[in-house]
Amino acid sequence: MEMNGGFLVTKIKQLGDRIFEKILSEKNIDAFNGAQGRILYVLWQKDGISIRSLSTKCGLAITSLTTMLERMENQGLISRVQSETDKRKTLLFLTEKAHALKGEYDSVSDEMGSIYYKGFSEEEITRFEECLDRIRKNLEEWQKP
Repeated sequence: MEMNGGFLVTKIKQLGDRIFEKILSEKNIDAFNGAQGRILYVLWQKDGISIRSLSTKCGLAITSLTTMLERMENQGLISRVQSETDKRKTLLFLTEKAHALKGEYDSVSDEMGSIYYKGFSEEEITRFEECLDRIRKNLEEWQKP
């Protein structure tokens, strides 16, 4: 059996990233880009997390995050605060400006969802997302030391 899942996932990600950026442009949203949107999404779920935790949750290497976080801090989207309990850790917090952008992000995300799932039934969406979650878990398990 020929398996093309990895290729398809990569292609979907590339196309999805381009379309996300296009929708941002069409909606005149320039306060964040697609990659920053992933970071914001994670922080909207749980604010005040470490850089390592953010790296795990959004799937970006810490080395890639460093520059992005610096840019986001300069844009007034996040602040970095040294942990009071562990001085080696830096915690990331959203600013009021970033909190105010959630509605814009949600509108782009909703539009992406309607593109992704066009022609899918609710049952198909549920089954598909369950399969994606299984793949994510397999990859995370494989990645563990």
